[in-house]
Amino acid sequence: MVEVEINTEFIKLDSFLKFTGAATLGSEAKFYIQNGDVKVNGNPETQRGKKLYKGDEIEFQGETYKVK
Repeated sequence: MVEVEINTEFIKLDSFLKFTGAATLGSEAKFYIQNGDVKVNGNPETQRGKKLYKGDEIEFQGETYKVK
């Protein structure tokens, strides 16, 4: 599990994927999210503006990330 520290109250899912390097472009992040390839707290998430808070877990391409 990769722990990712944020310095704000929340981060949007598409921004999180770019921030971690899991996606290089916003359009790439949007594609993965709309395709159902990303899970938030175990559930598929298709809203790219989904707000992630500390403690949330994101699963993508076999990797698990935790917002810290």
